[in-house]
Amino acid sequence: MGARTGKQYIDGLKQQPREVYIEGERVSDVTEHRAFRNVIQSIAHLYDMQHDPQYRDDLTYESPDTGERVGTAFLQPRTRADLQRRGKAFKTWADYSHGMLGRTPDYLSSSLMAFAGAHEYFAKDNPDFGKNVEAYYHKAREEDLCLTHTLINPQANRSVGPSQQADPYLSARVVEEKDGGIVIRGARMLATLGPIADEIEVFPSTVVKADPADAPYAFGFVIPCGAPGLKFLCRETYDLGRSKHDHPLGSRFEEMDSVVIFDDVFVPWERVFLYGDPELANGAFGATNAVIHMAHQVIAKNIAKTEFMLGLASTIIDTIAIEPFQHVHEKVAEIIIGLECMRALKATAENDAQLDRWGIMTPARDPLDAARNLYPRLYPRFAEIIQQLSASGLMATPTEADINGEMGPAIDRFLTAARSNARDRVALFRLAWDTAASSFGSRQVLYERFFFGDPVRMAGALFNSYDRTPYMNMIREFIAEGQQASAKEEGTTG
Repeated sequence: MGARTGKQYIDGLKQQPREVYIEGERVSDVTEHRAFRNVIQSIAHLYDMQHDPQYRDDLTYESPDTGERVGTAFLQPRTRADLQRRGKAFKTWADYSHGMLGRTPDYLSSSLMAFAGAHEYFAKDNPDFGKNVEAYYHKAREEDLCLTHTLINPQANRSVGPSQQADPYLSARVVEEKDGGIVIRGARMLATLGPIADEIEVFPSTVVKADPADAPYAFGFVIPCGAPGLKFLCRETYDLGRSKHDHPLGSRFEEMDSVVIFDDVFVPWERVFLYGDPELANGAFGATNAVIHMAHQVIAKNIAKTEFMLGLASTIIDTIAIEPFQHVHEKVAEIIIGLECMRALKATAENDAQLDRWGIMTPARDPLDAARNLYPRLYPRFAEIIQQLSASGLMATPTEADINGEMGPAIDRFLTAARSNARDRVALFRLAWDTAASSFGSRQVLYERFFFGDPVRMAGALFNSYDRTPYMNMIREFIAEGQQASAKEEGTTG
């Protein structure tokens, strides 16, 4: 089939019913439900962009299997030019949502690309698992599948592992092994985009202990979102069903998060990539470099998001004429510095890329690790800056119905701005509210804080993985030089 259109994506959702629950109801058709239909249209637009002559060459390439155009996120890079091509495609998609869609399909496509390149890793325990990874990558690429994933165990008793919980089936685990596959029971947090994806990738992200009791929690597989027994329990929607004027972001990019419940879900062996080996499960994202390729997609999203925040802040400043104030300069400088840091880290990661042991051109890890540790600190500050620059203007935001109603003339008179009419000013501050203060905006802040997990654990991982030896040697050599110089001076004066 090759690169899909938006209509094909939506038709695929209709053809694969899934168990989705939200606000006390079971959803019969996600494509028509108020909580999902708008973001589905946004995802569909991304797929349509693949066929737009303006973007086609950036977003697709010729499949080595069929010659049809397929998504660039599936491209296994062999050169730096290939890698930069991937980076440009990531940014093109991210620009459409201004980085507000965090789980566009290219995120998980990148993981599959890396897994397939490192298929030998999965074959260590079972040669069939390596074949499964390769076969599924080809399937996902040629069918242009949209994937979600779920990694985290439920937050019950965080001081002990899954096998020591009061309920051993609280966290998803293998309950039974059959001739044709395995049966999974339990739950996982958190699947963003889960109810509206085609398939779900299920891997552990936290460390699975080597204790035999924890072996049933060590697995990796991919199954359709409509698999029998698979349930998605959604949080409330932040798309309030209002106009794009009143909620310009929430009405377009509310990608939804959900708890995933496995009610004795059967997983065929051909869909299993890892099973029963905690060490392999723990190392999957690192050893295959999937995490690096995923971080490459994320930094492109973060650049798009920071460009948006800079544009929004600057437009607010211009509209209400607050550019003379020094504190305004300082705040905008923070966003500019963040933007240029993200751009520089992405460029360095691409320019310093090397072929990995699997023959895949892989971005330099250190710049991407720096970016994914930095951005959880930057983005909450950017949102705060929007709040500080907007001040009470965030509250003076009547709705579209007010503007078009009998209070329209009063709004035109009293809500004007130095360089804008009242209606454009209100629209701007509605956008600022949805970015920095609404339920949608607050979710974006939380999302960025924990995008790759606990920031403290991430910092610990960076501490342990970063090679600091050359810099320690530099210091020791400098101290030794000083000591030698001092000894010579003492000998001379003596």
